[in-house]
Amino acid sequence: MVMEQYYFQPITLLLGFVSFLAISLLVLFYRHRSQFTSNNLPPGNVGYPVIGETYEFVSSGQKGHPEKFILDRVNKHSSQVFKTSLIGERTAFFCGTACNKFLFSNENKLVKVWFPSCVDKIFPSSTGSAAEEATKMRRMLPNFVKLDALQRYFGIIDQCTQSHFADSWENQKEVHAFELTKNYTFKLAARLFVSLEDQADIEKLSKPFHVVNAGITSMPIDFPGTPFNKAIKAANLIRKDLYKIIKQRKVDLADGNASPTQDMLSHMLLTSDEDGTYLKESDIADKILGMLVAGFDTLSAELTFIVKYLGELPHIYNAVYKEQMEIVNSKAPGEPLKWEDLQKMKYSWNVAQEVLRMAPPVQGAFREALTDFVFNGFTIPKGWKLYWSANSTHKSADCFPEPEKFDPSRFEGKGPAPYTFLPFGGGPRMCPGNEYTRVVTLVFMHNLVTRFKWEKVFPDEKTTVAPFPTPAKGLPIRLFHHQK
Repeated sequence: MVMEQYYFQPITLLLGFVSFLAISLLVLFYRHRSQFTSNNLPPGNVGYPVIGETYEFVSSGQKGHPEKFILDRVNKHSSQVFKTSLIGERTAFFCGTACNKFLFSNENKLVKVWFPSCVDKIFPSSTGSAAEEATKMRRMLPNFVKLDALQRYFGIIDQCTQSHFADSWENQKEVHAFELTKNYTFKLAARLFVSLEDQADIEKLSKPFHVVNAGITSMPIDFPGTPFNKAIKAANLIRKDLYKIIKQRKVDLADGNASPTQDMLSHMLLTSDEDGTYLKESDIADKILGMLVAGFDTLSAELTFIVKYLGELPHIYNAVYKEQMEIVNSKAPGEPLKWEDLQKMKYSWNVAQEVLRMAPPVQGAFREALTDFVFNGFTIPKGWKLYWSANSTHKSADCFPEPEKFDPSRFEGKGPAPYTFLPFGGGPRMCPGNEYTRVVTLVFMHNLVTRFKWEKVFPDEKTTVAPFPTPAKGLPIRLFHHQK
């Protein structure tokens, strides 16, 4: 009898533990579900506790079709608004033109911008959350990226672009377009933001910067050795280098050895907010780091996919080449590109916009409900997160007939209907760098097509979106140099 008790005791303990675990999971599952049972909530599935439908959302992008997660649910529920659970947050997806108009028209009224908490760990601030700092940055940026300021820096942009192609593309038979566009956008941003020109200094800054970018898009697990933990450490290293640059610039400005309009750093050091307060060195370092991150992946993704589509579609390439060569042939030998030439690149910009429609670098963004409100008959509770998606209109046949067809003519005349084309967002929070993107894109396209034709090494190369569109193999291409 004693032996029997001794034998069955571990089994009893195991069964007890399993029962306890099962009950705990049921309680956790019930509590998760109970958060989504208020009256008049949008239809939708909320998945498992904590995880929700995050895996399905991320997986659709990794397979190259981020719109599938959205369009499948819109069709299933017959609603442009549906509920789900992402990264542990109660979330409502807002899809389509009417939803976009509602969200963008109610910025800071019914909704406000929201970033996941992991962003605050990589970009900590002593003065507020990442969302609050982004709002402050938006007030400061326009004076630097508006058209007249960009015109001032146009010569630098063209010079950097020519240098990039001479150093990295010329005399090459095959290149990886994705890697080169990343190098180009970072080098250009380093030059325009903090006047870095020495290649050794640029490489020193870029190495930890790539680690930061990798960590932002990883799981936010802050343990030693994880990409997220490495990103936090790399961001701190970049800040130390930026502090040195900032301190030296303050000295140079005081001694008259630097210009107030030299770059973004000078602009930030000499610009106060509405209360007359100037930014601290630590805040300037954080903001420059944030701008490098914000402009790096998005712009390099767009330029990469311009290379991809022009390589796939000879008739589109030929039309762009014709337009750009008309500009070249109108100039004296050796005459550089001018600001006025951008106005002659209408078809090229239509092509670039169609690339932004087909492969938007920014898939969407979060908002947070400031109060309970009703939309389309559904109640959205205060504190819920809302997500708008560019693909919900970009890939919709209602907004763009034959959405999978590459057709630059969509942007002729008045272009797409309002709230359908959203590569830069919309409303008060439209990306302030949209004109910067246009200028850099057109200068890049001019230098690219007037030098080369090319073909893809892997015609069927797949695209992943995590969270930016990326060619699976880095888009290797074979170059064919034009005869001089």
